[in-house]
Amino acid sequence: MRFSLKTLLWGTLAIALAIVVVLSLNPKPVGVQAATVRKGGLRETVQEDGKSRIREKYTVSAPVSGRLSRIELNPGDYLTEQTLLAVILPSDPAILDKRAMAEAQAQVQGAEAALMRANSRVEQARINADLSETKFIRAQKLSANRAASREEYDIAKAERLLANQEIETAEFDAEIAKFELKMAKAALDQFSADDELSVQPFEIFSPIAGRVLRVMQESSTVVGVGTPLVELGDPSNLEIEIDVLSTDAVRIQSGAELTIEHWGGGTPLKANVRVVEPGAFTKVSSLGVEEQRVNVIADFNEPPERIASLGDGYRVEARITVNEIEDALLVPNSALFRHDRKWHVLEVVGGEAVLKPVQIGLQNEEETQIVTGLAEGARVIEYPSDELKPGTRVKVEARR
Repeated sequence: MRFSLKTLLWGTLAIALAIVVVLSLNPKPVGVQAATVRKGGLRETVQEDGKSRIREKYTVSAPVSGRLSRIELNPGDYLTEQTLLAVILPSDPAILDKRAMAEAQAQVQGAEAALMRANSRVEQARINADLSETKFIRAQKLSANRAASREEYDIAKAERLLANQEIETAEFDAEIAKFELKMAKAALDQFSADDELSVQPFEIFSPIAGRVLRVMQESSTVVGVGTPLVELGDPSNLEIEIDVLSTDAVRIQSGAELTIEHWGGGTPLKANVRVVEPGAFTKVSSLGVEEQRVNVIADFNEPPERIASLGDGYRVEARITVNEIEDALLVPNSALFRHDRKWHVLEVVGGEAVLKPVQIGLQNEEETQIVTGLAEGARVIEYPSDELKPGTRVKVEARR
């Protein structure tokens, strides 16, 4: 049988057409990246900037009027309770001032009353701490036997933490009250029986062991009663202040766990929320939008050497836990998209992309809980592009 050139051309064209038809019916699979639906724990968090601050600060003020000698201390200097802070030479106009003497007597009486209140708060804080410790031990036993919920255990733990912190605060207030009484009596002792002031240098010693935070009056000058001189504090006694949106604050509970990130150290720090302040304040965001924000105060849950490099007012990033699930069905957020006002994913089934509607639950920055619509082990496409449609052939590529 002889083939002409025309027959050969038509045969070549027919073969090419057949190839085109075959390729159109079996297009080249689209390369995609896929993630496996898995079960695991999911933690929903609120992330905001915050700052560290010294829990208890104390400003030493002048108890008498007079000329202040130059204060030789500098910010950062270490103090003991025997460190001399300042020396004041009482001024002459106050020698025969009966009103100054009456004010000194009133200050003594006020300091005595403040000390009594402070001692009473210490006892009350200790009673509350004992009760909180008992509740925590009971909740711990019940939780171990699964007779109490995780929430009840967390509440008891938070109350215990708060009660212990209240003891420290009350004891600090009592020490300060003792110092105030001592200074008030020393100021009153400057007056003699004939209403004259024995002009002797008035020495002021540190009421606490810690460090100098600020020196308000460095140079020698005349000061009046109540003039701030030095601010003191203990940098190892730190807490965290985070301002969050009021809509997020309502979801944060006392005792909630949080992690401190990007604080300068190698690993995140752990802490627990002590209190969510009841009052909000207005703050203008970087975009010029007014926001209602609330301060959340937290305590470090770390040994002192871990936070030794932090100081007062250092910037930190806090991630506060507001909800947590131990056994949830999880997919990456990159696999979810909206379609017909519902959440969907593209599941890889038999080498094809299949559109699956899903119902979601908790969500954080990386993963989302799937309530219904998928099974464990299913593979879903991440970052689905516009060229993917239900039924599109896909090829799962290895991650680079």
